[in-house]
Amino acid sequence: MTISMYEASVAVFSARLKALSDILSAAEQNAVDRKIDPQVFLTSRLAPDMFALTRQVQIATDHAKGAPSRLAGREVPKYEDNEASFADLQARIAKTLELLASFSPAEFEGSDDRMIELKLGQREISMPGMQYLLHLAMPNFYFHVTTAYDILRHNGVPLSKAMFLGHR
Repeated sequence: MTISMYEASVAVFSARLKALSDILSAAEQNAVDRKIDPQVFLTSRLAPDMFALTRQVQIATDHAKGAPSRLAGREVPKYEDNEASFADLQARIAKTLELLASFSPAEFEGSDDRMIELKLGQREISMPGMQYLLHLAMPNFYFHVTTAYDILRHNGVPLSKAMFLGHR
């Protein structure tokens, strides 16, 4: 049995974003329960040179919208990166999930070999779609979703591995 590029991208990004949404809901409720200003969580980071929670979610959604768009030959949608609340982050995730739902498996036919060209910092790179998805897009996506989870756990939000995996 083979796995399609659609299943390896759209389905995975969608499932993990739904789990991230649940994690953010748990964090928001935890802030209410513990009488903590939500901004404490939203601006928290694991180390001084790392991005805060809000930026981690923004970057995760950037990878979730960017990778399938590139693989399908679509223009990558641009988001404003102006989220300032849990509600804003939830809306961004919902917008990304809507985008992911708009893709069809047929759009990904041949995308494993399609050359993906993008700019990373000052350099431009080009690689086949499969390499791009498995060695650049997915690792980056998981890094930022995991870091968002870790920031919240570090701040005492009672999350579990099952929640990260989407099993509540």
